[in-house]
Amino acid sequence: MPNQRLVGSRIREKRLDRGLKQASVAETVGISPSYLNLIEHNRRRIGGKLLADLARVLEVDTALLADGVDNETLDQMRSAAANMSSTVEVDRTEELAARFPGWGALIAAQARKIAALEERGRVLTDRIAYDPQLAGSLHEVISAVSAIRSSASILVGPEDLDQDWQRRFHENIHNDSVRLADSSEALIAYLEAPEGVLEQSGSPFELVESYLEGSGFHIAALEEGASPNAVLRDAGLDGPAKTVLYDVLQGYAADVAKLPLAPFEKACRKHNYDPAVIAQVFGVPLSVVMRRLAQLPPHKRHPPMGLVICDAAGALTFIKPVPGFTMPRSGGACPLWPLYGALSRPYQPIRMDVEMPGANATRLLCFALAEPNGPTPFDAPPALQSMMLVMPDPPEPATVPNPVGVSCRICPRRQCASRREPALLGMNLQTEL
Repeated sequence: MPNQRLVGSRIREKRLDRGLKQASVAETVGISPSYLNLIEHNRRRIGGKLLADLARVLEVDTALLADGVDNETLDQMRSAAANMSSTVEVDRTEELAARFPGWGALIAAQARKIAALEERGRVLTDRIAYDPQLAGSLHEVISAVSAIRSSASILVGPEDLDQDWQRRFHENIHNDSVRLADSSEALIAYLEAPEGVLEQSGSPFELVESYLEGSGFHIAALEEGASPNAVLRDAGLDGPAKTVLYDVLQGYAADVAKLPLAPFEKACRKHNYDPAVIAQVFGVPLSVVMRRLAQLPPHKRHPPMGLVICDAAGALTFIKPVPGFTMPRSGGACPLWPLYGALSRPYQPIRMDVEMPGANATRLLCFALAEPNGPTPFDAPPALQSMMLVMPDPPEPATVPNPVGVSCRICPRRQCASRREPALLGMNLQTEL
């Protein structure tokens, strides 16, 4: 949703950057200096022709003054602050990004890079601890080193050896050295990151989401009847990510079979994208409709919809973000999201209007549902999975929206019973729950 709160501040910063007097700018656009002063101090709303005239005088794009920095960049900057132990003025993130958009983009990019490095470190740690191939490679290296050392210690020992035995030990050292070189090269090749791996590193779930993001989470080939195997071959993913993607494609194809795109789109527009009503119309589970809503083609003027899925432990296994909404994979998300509340109420759909903290008070409409992920055998607990469909910028709710946040470290609501840790010291903690 566009952010109008700091339009005046952005106008003032651009004017000062160009060394223009307030009076001369006001005269050029045909308003009084006092009125421009009120605008620059965010005491008057501005739009339309006047905003376009000011953008022309200041030689900037109108959208930069009106919208400022996109919410995704702001979320990444706040997440970067949440991972810092030092004092950070999180409540001034938007001001920093608006005044210095280049620095804001750099901070967001560095945060992504750091997250990739940390994930790479976790992957390598897991490899060292649990990977049998790595354990075998290390054993081969140690074995070769031990053999070389044993042969060398005999050659330099006090006992005299005839030439035939010396030749044998020299040959052993040579063979073991070749074996050591080969095993070392294999180990390095196994551990060494290929070109661009930092940009692509992440958990299998994140790699799959990155692939799906390229198509707006809408897979046209499956909608047109292609097999999951055909799509999988063209995806270019390997290892665990390939396995995760195959499961996603299988589920996607099953949902398409239950709800073909053409009649589903027609029903969505007719019933205003209400998942409960659409599920009744087609006689399908609500979870299928929620997934299909998140799979609508982005170029068909459907409203943006996010989707989050977690397991029974609350670990996020799928995230489709939308403007104004995302959830952190690490550091602990806000427990007030209905995604987590649904885990304690299996099979019961939850509809909840929520509101993010801060001056913008971004509102979202959420639909959550928890159900078993597959058949449940007798005398065994169900493997629950919770999903949440998110619609940004909904109509005004009939009741007061429920407060939620991103994470405790960057949430300004101090009177929150669910708070796990204090917010950063640099935050303005005046907002009450």
